[in-house]
Amino acid sequence: MDWFGLAGYAALAAAGVVVGLRLLKTAWWLHGRWKIGRAGPRLLWVRKHRIWREPERSRPLDVRGGPGGEANAPAPPFSFVQEQTAGSQPCVTVRDARGRLWRVKWGQEARPEAFAVRIAWACGYFGEVTHFLAGGRIGGVTSLARAAGSVDAQGNFRDARFELEDNSVRMLFDEHSWSWDDNPFVGTREMSGLKLLVMLLSNWDTKDRRDVSRGSNTAIFEYRDSVWGHEARYLITDWGGAMGRWGTTPVSRGRWDVAGYEAQTARFVTGTAGGCVNFSYQGQRTAEITRGITLDHAAWFHRYASRLTDPSLRQGLLACGATDDEARRFAAAILDRIRQIGAAASARP
Repeated sequence: MDWFGLAGYAALAAAGVVVGLRLLKTAWWLHGRWKIGRAGPRLLWVRKHRIWREPERSRPLDVRGGPGGEANAPAPPFSFVQEQTAGSQPCVTVRDARGRLWRVKWGQEARPEAFAVRIAWACGYFGEVTHFLAGGRIGGVTSLARAAGSVDAQGNFRDARFELEDNSVRMLFDEHSWSWDDNPFVGTREMSGLKLLVMLLSNWDTKDRRDVSRGSNTAIFEYRDSVWGHEARYLITDWGGAMGRWGTTPVSRGRWDVAGYEAQTARFVTGTAGGCVNFSYQGQRTAEITRGITLDHAAWFHRYASRLTDPSLRQGLLACGATDDEARRFAAAILDRIRQIGAAASARP
């Protein structure tokens, strides 16, 4: 066997893969620049910009309901409206008994999205009203394409994420969303807190406006906050890459994987240097997420994250489809990561 020749072919193949990936990334980048340029400037008629609000402290923290609370959960029966073609997972729009529209999504992202939104909300960050339903029925379903494997002939479904469509809110996605390096909060403790939240939940899918050719996971929602005007709220709209292993490649990362999440928790915080906390996290934008988290910013975030308790986390996890064993193990690992952030922050001189 010609081992030298095989090694040469392997090297050429590896080089071809590297070159191919670089060409693909360049094509994505050029296409994204074209889309952003074609879309024109972002027009926001607001009097203030916010990425965070003070979490309510008047009662014990309950993350079961998340944004909107349990009272605003989807109300059956559901009626089919249309199937969505965008996104990486099967999705349809339905109307509930109260006349509200919901985007229903299936697949591996349903559980992590529903849970991550609740933790973001608990820590003061904005999120869409999102619920996980273990099962139900959608009436009036017509022919389906990608969602055909998620809804049977009678309209029955299992393990779905429901996300509210609020037509009173002006939503700016993709070309008009925001980037980690280009927003009004760069360098603030609130932005550091959102990055810490991303790492806490192992969300590796941190695409932003610069990745518009593949779809941005950030958005700006314009709300009327008074009779005098509107405010712009900056948020992450897709947490589907959370609660598993972080990583830079599809082989090394995952979602809703309690064993993988536990395995990476032991070295979540790797130390401190130069007044900042260091992390082992890796994702789509590793450097921008991990660097520059000061000890003061970590201490500020810890003040809010430490309000999460084992019972509250388990309740939230169970509400999002976790088994009892997953809820116990995920909750313990999350609390360990929060403890590590607090311990690192306490190293302030």
